[in-house]
Amino acid sequence: MTARSTGAAPALHVAIVGAGPAGLAAAGAAVAQGARVAVVDAAEQPGGQFWRHRSEAAGVTDDGAFHHGWGEYLALRAAFDSGVSSGAIAYFPATSVWMARRIGGGPGGGDRFALELAPAHGAGSAPVPSIRASRLVLATGGYDRQLPVPGWDLPGVMAAGGIQAFVKQNGMLPGRRFVIAGTGPFLLPVAANIVQAGGAVAAVCESASLTGWLPRAHRAAGVPAKALEGAEYAWAFLRHRIPYRIRTVITEILGDDRVEAVRTARVSGAGGVVPGSERVIDGIDGVGLGWGFTPQLELPVQLGAATRVDVDGSLVCEVDEHGRSSVPGLFLAGELTGVGGAVLAVLEGRIAGRSAGAEVVSGASGPVAPGELRALARQRGFAEAMHLAHPVPAGWRDRLTESTVVCRCEEVSAGALLEARAELAAEDLRTEKGVTRAGMGWCQGRVCGFAVSCLSGGDARGSLSTSAKRPVAQPLPLGAFLDLE
Repeated sequence: MTARSTGAAPALHVAIVGAGPAGLAAAGAAVAQGARVAVVDAAEQPGGQFWRHRSEAAGVTDDGAFHHGWGEYLALRAAFDSGVSSGAIAYFPATSVWMARRIGGGPGGGDRFALELAPAHGAGSAPVPSIRASRLVLATGGYDRQLPVPGWDLPGVMAAGGIQAFVKQNGMLPGRRFVIAGTGPFLLPVAANIVQAGGAVAAVCESASLTGWLPRAHRAAGVPAKALEGAEYAWAFLRHRIPYRIRTVITEILGDDRVEAVRTARVSGAGGVVPGSERVIDGIDGVGLGWGFTPQLELPVQLGAATRVDVDGSLVCEVDEHGRSSVPGLFLAGELTGVGGAVLAVLEGRIAGRSAGAEVVSGASGPVAPGELRALARQRGFAEAMHLAHPVPAGWRDRLTESTVVCRCEEVSAGALLEARAELAAEDLRTEKGVTRAGMGWCQGRVCGFAVSCLSGGDARGSLSTSAKRPVAQPLPLGAFLDLE
């Protein structure tokens, strides 16, 4: 089902970055307006993280057993493949956008967008090193937010999303018996996928008390599909006897050469460990940690899009009802506007793609349908309630030791960060990076940035704007600079 464009890109109306739920929906909607579209995606095949699936290049057919909304994906994918086949969509898989710029020469003498491309993996050059488009839709998604725990650098510890992605892509597990910990509803499908794939889950540790849902029950009632999905997970937990422990955290991950056990404890509302509540769960070879998601903002920040701090502490971009950002011609959809899940991402992508395509083809995007506005409000309301009911817990810093690794790429410990703060006035993320090298590794602070901001003594919410400012948005081979105009 995957097609690949080679050679020079045609004159484009709309460029879309990302082929997950929001990107696929945007592509289909833009093409429906008569737009010529390019879709650039770092993965080998469409679907994003949410619909990551078995390798099409290897000829493996995915039956959707590990997925929610698989029928929606198949419909979006059919429209996408039709656009590729007809030439309406130029598709660039396994390709990163490492820089985005506004340049002259657009319709009516206005600006257009230039995207500089490079292989997402390995050396060499992209088949087309640069593309130009009159409108740009960014749907780059996000990544797992992580908090350090003593022992989290042991082999066998993964992001909760990493475990799920491994199962969806490979149809097998990176271990046999797991503990899943963190906060938020996302822990539930990860545990369900594990037992579905033949593994065992010794416990799911949810740091929140869940009482935060009580004053927001009406938000959940407005999205009944979420309740049905939750009921499916509850049945899976009962059927497989998976313990679900609220207000519980992992205080230490134990093992010599790899994960062997975890120490857990109940925590109070203030985040402190409840005396006498500690216990050890042994016989573990896998741990999944997840504290929500962080939007991938490098490209919109490069272009100067206005941002705000969302209720979960994430830095997100501001958009209007059409998905327009503060930058003329730039549309945003999905997690970039606030972490809200695949259903919201598809809705936002469809609106943004339709508006972008209509603007450049007919000169006016037209109104958003009242039904779409109501659906947006319901989905965003649910997302806000979810974030408020599952906050990052207080007290996690108190459970770190001096030797606890915070930046795993550069092996920077909590003790080194605190010493730099006390002795060298490293009181923000950028200074800590320069002094200790925290955030200078392969992930460029995407994993440790939130924690480093908190440990530096600064407000993590404000510091995230500096971590998102990257002149080079993604790691790239040096050869990509040879193709730059």
